[in-house]
Amino acid sequence: MTATDPALTALSQGWCALSLLHGKIEARIERALQSGHGLSVREYSLLGVLSRQHNGPGGHLQMKQVADAVVLSQSATTRLVTRLEDRGLLTRYLCDTDRRGIYTDVTEAGLALLAEARPTNDSALRAALDEAAKSPELAPLVRAVEELRAPAQIA
Repeated sequence: MTATDPALTALSQGWCALSLLHGKIEARIERALQSGHGLSVREYSLLGVLSRQHNGPGGHLQMKQVADAVVLSQSATTRLVTRLEDRGLLTRYLCDTDRRGIYTDVTEAGLALLAEARPTNDSALRAALDEAAKSPELAPLVRAVEELRAPAQIA
């Protein structure tokens, strides 16, 4: 394959379109969450991931798992957790079985803010997808996103 290979060019164009769609969606949601709830997209995502933890086996995530889930480095995730903890939205505690492990839970205030922000997130996402669907280069990606289901919903 050469640098001007049509397959590579198409692949690159597809990646650029996907990146553009992601950027448009994230920017729209960021503005809505910031103005309506004082949350960033990353903060909202982190609260969402942590709110799904449970007390059963494997129900609490270690910081590395949290970082992977929100697609941030461990250090960036730790800084984000600290900011949300300082706001009273999260709390950290040591793991009972491994004193080196630190877990993070969403506080009642964090759960309330997440519940309040969820409709804003969903509305901004819908608006961003509707806007992007008007673009011929993004419309196929919008359809693909709309057809996706969470892994637990796939039969």
